[in-house]
Amino acid sequence: MTVSSVTTAMKVTGEFPVPRSPMPKPGRCVVIILGAEGDLAHRKLWPALFRLFLDDGMPDEFAIVGVERDTATNDEAFRAVVAGALKAAGIDDAVSQERWSEFARRLFYVAADLGTAEGYAELHRRLETVDQTVPDVQGHLFHLALPPSLYPSVIRQLAAADLLPKSRDPADRPWTRVVIEKPFGHDGVSAQALQRGARRVMAEHQLYRIDHYLGKETVQNLLVLRFANSLFETSWNRHYVEEVQITASETLGVEHRGTYYEEAGVVRDVFQNHLLQLLTLTAMEPPTAFGADSVRDEKVKVLRAIRPVQPDAAVRGQYGPGHLDGVDVRGYRQEEHVAPKSQTPTYGAMRFTIDNWRWQGVPFFVRAGKRLAASGTEIAIRFRRPPLMLFPAEAGERLASNLLVARIQPREGISLCFDVKVPGMAMQARTVEMDFAYAEGFGTQEHDAYETLLLDAMLGDQTLFMRSDEVEAAWAIVDPLLAYWEAQPPDRFPNYAAGSAGPPEADELMARSGGKWRGLGANS
Repeated sequence: MTVSSVTTAMKVTGEFPVPRSPMPKPGRCVVIILGAEGDLAHRKLWPALFRLFLDDGMPDEFAIVGVERDTATNDEAFRAVVAGALKAAGIDDAVSQERWSEFARRLFYVAADLGTAEGYAELHRRLETVDQTVPDVQGHLFHLALPPSLYPSVIRQLAAADLLPKSRDPADRPWTRVVIEKPFGHDGVSAQALQRGARRVMAEHQLYRIDHYLGKETVQNLLVLRFANSLFETSWNRHYVEEVQITASETLGVEHRGTYYEEAGVVRDVFQNHLLQLLTLTAMEPPTAFGADSVRDEKVKVLRAIRPVQPDAAVRGQYGPGHLDGVDVRGYRQEEHVAPKSQTPTYGAMRFTIDNWRWQGVPFFVRAGKRLAASGTEIAIRFRRPPLMLFPAEAGERLASNLLVARIQPREGISLCFDVKVPGMAMQARTVEMDFAYAEGFGTQEHDAYETLLLDAMLGDQTLFMRSDEVEAAWAIVDPLLAYWEAQPPDRFPNYAAGSAGPPEADELMARSGGKWRGLGANS
């Protein structure tokens, strides 16, 4: 596809910059971070909670309790740890120092071994004390920033220590909620076991399965783009759409996550959760209302209409040594905590088929990989060509199909490619691009995904969180492929060099359908 370099920036009409709408206020609560000094807490949770505080998105009265085995010795030492995490996240010192002391006095630390009953008893005792610092406390939010293998035992022991009272009604006060991170199980069987264990001690409305992709502005805006604009919704079907491509590419390798990645691989790490979530939001029918159950009902319908992935519709890959950004980088098998002859895929490309009236016959091509040539996540909707091309393209050019691209990262935004007449006496056409970026269009930085999701969890809004039947339906799609791949080791790994676009077999998968992948980083 050839697209003109002429790009039109789309700005929001009205007063500029556009002021942020006021955040809804959660009720007074205590947030408990289990795994308070781990990688997730340092990189995501502490910066997100502090930014919420700076933006006046935290409750009027709140406390945050960090739970770790024994790293910090007391509240003050723990506050220093959190301050270090904020500095590492690049939060501006001049802004943060103004209110840091106010935030810091609400931070408390509990040294507790979560593998023992005494650890939970100690947490219970400390929470009774911390609750007294929050007048009329309305709830407790437990965030399990822990290895997924610990979820069943931690949830069970929280309940045994009377820290997780089961609730019948979401309106119950005080409330107790638990946030868990993906992956939700290792396969369909383990996911069902995790669900059963959780449901024995808590209700579905108390469990928040977090997928940070759903908190990103462009992912949420996909619903607005589709259902608030008749221009797009009327053409969002098999009659007008030729194909959909969803891409999540990373230049990074597995870094320090070799042990986890050896167990997960690319399908469990991103396909079963992140990418299928993007697919469902792209393909779902209009919900009856913008509410948690209405939206999730439609997403589940899409998942149940997707055929299980067959081996001939999927490609796996593993990166070898290569050259990236002017630096020689090692292959996956040379990474720390990775087996020298590992068969774990770091790349996947799949063709999904949705058996329903809206999408019958439209291929959804989805790919993800590590150590690729560029980083970016996007959803690209390619529309069908007109039945008759009346206008010639410029010399040496080829008119492209209309293309709508939702960029999830980097530079979150939306672009639209369409054809126009080239100025001059000749009747010639050229494909041009209109581009909208959130930061440029609204003159403000969008919220981090974890800010949105943590706020929703405190508010009790589950719209952007996965429901149990969603999790099980997603596993049912990829489980047959995982079983086949594990029974049939790959012929040759590694099969793509670090810094490339992935294995050649992925291009062959597209070629069989008469298409080709978009270039990595095409709209970054």
